[in-house]
Amino acid sequence: MTALLCAWPAAAERAPDLTLTGAMTGADHQTYREVPFRVPAGVTRITVEFAYTGKEQRSVIDLGLRDPQRFRGWSGGNKSRFSVSDADATPSYLPGPLPSGQWKLVLGVPNMRKDGRADYTARIWLERGAPDAAAPVKSGAGWYRGDLHMHTGHSDGSCASRTGKRVPCPVFKTLEAATARGLDFISITEHNATSHAASIRELAPYFDDLLVIPGREITTFHGHANVFGPTGPIDFQLGSARAPALAAIQGQVERAGGLFSINHPGLPSGEACMGCGWTVKETDYARVQAIEVINGGSLGQAGGSDRPFSGVPFWEARLKEGFRITAIGGSDNHNPTLDPAKAPAIGVPTTVVRADELSQAAILAGVRAGRVFLDLTGSRDKLLEMTGEAAGKHVEMGGVLALAPGEGGVITVRIRGAAGGKLTLLQDSTPVLSEEIGADHTATFNLGLAGGARYLRAEVRGPDGKLWLLGNPIYFQAPGGGPSPR
Repeated sequence: MTALLCAWPAAAERAPDLTLTGAMTGADHQTYREVPFRVPAGVTRITVEFAYTGKEQRSVIDLGLRDPQRFRGWSGGNKSRFSVSDADATPSYLPGPLPSGQWKLVLGVPNMRKDGRADYTARIWLERGAPDAAAPVKSGAGWYRGDLHMHTGHSDGSCASRTGKRVPCPVFKTLEAATARGLDFISITEHNATSHAASIRELAPYFDDLLVIPGREITTFHGHANVFGPTGPIDFQLGSARAPALAAIQGQVERAGGLFSINHPGLPSGEACMGCGWTVKETDYARVQAIEVINGGSLGQAGGSDRPFSGVPFWEARLKEGFRITAIGGSDNHNPTLDPAKAPAIGVPTTVVRADELSQAAILAGVRAGRVFLDLTGSRDKLLEMTGEAAGKHVEMGGVLALAPGEGGVITVRIRGAAGGKLTLLQDSTPVLSEEIGADHTATFNLGLAGGARYLRAEVRGPDGKLWLLGNPIYFQAPGGGPSPR
């Protein structure tokens, strides 16, 4: 089982939708047979698992596939299982639309002895909607480190070729750089495209220690947003008949089970960066799950400082409005060969997610829940944990404490690997605690909130004032009060 198969499962756990059986004998030596099966409308992925007997007699049955309109591929004897969808396919096969009608398994028999016999079984799964989940890349709960914004040659990513020419950079180089950086997960987010899904599928068996979450950057004239999870079509032409308002796009994302995240809202929009800032009218922030508050390209422009183009003020404005939206980061890398010590290198910043396991479902669940901190230094070991206790309830970042005005509670912050930095706790954007920290540091803060306080969050800055670590909030509500929108 390979890491990238969280999006493209290698085998279905449920029973097959179709089972085709038959036999080849000596009379079938060096002949072909096409075995038909029917695909109904609405199928989004076809997975075939093929097995046959008689191998001890040197019997061989090769395998291929036709749809009602064209030849879809030939794996011969090198694969016993494959899948095809509109966005990706197992190498040897072509991705593309899955028309309803009669499909055919193409069976070739390069060798069958005169007295030989081979019984074959083809199990076929016809999937609709999201693919079945696959085994996690890594089991067990923990903090997993990743990068949720990057580009390759499938949009505007480029790098130097072997002879030094500037060329569209292949997906391989991005995955290679991510593993060299020690990342656990990434998402390649091409502008309005999912063509990279097929390339990722091909690379899956090699990069078997890296989770790649399907992604794309919905790029409009009025703002950019990443969508994580789906690979099917999602409209991006905001303001056109296809998507007259953002709600139409968000509806498509929701129906596909995706996560919607606003990108780099602090950037100015103009000729230098067209549509980069977020100016979408009538945005329903209750349908936004995350905001990219730190963007690696912005860090690179500002010499490593988070302040000039920070998305934090935009995010905090939403928090003050009562929306519990998770802060994430992304390198926005367009060249994986960049010096890892510089932004926008892959992993700068790193989005660190506490998840039950290293799988697509668990990482995205961790983001939705707000169990996330950002490491702007791109380190492999810095840690920022914050927990809260009140009225017998214990929560992590992203959690909610029911706390009446004047009622007590305790916030605990644990920091590792940030010696020489300064911890600041901010309550509704106002600092309420500031202290120097050591390599392994624990700070506690006794809560005595004024009425109306919405959240408390932690951040760590270096001696030069540059942001090192940024944590998501713990939220507050009056006992019996309903939660604010997430």
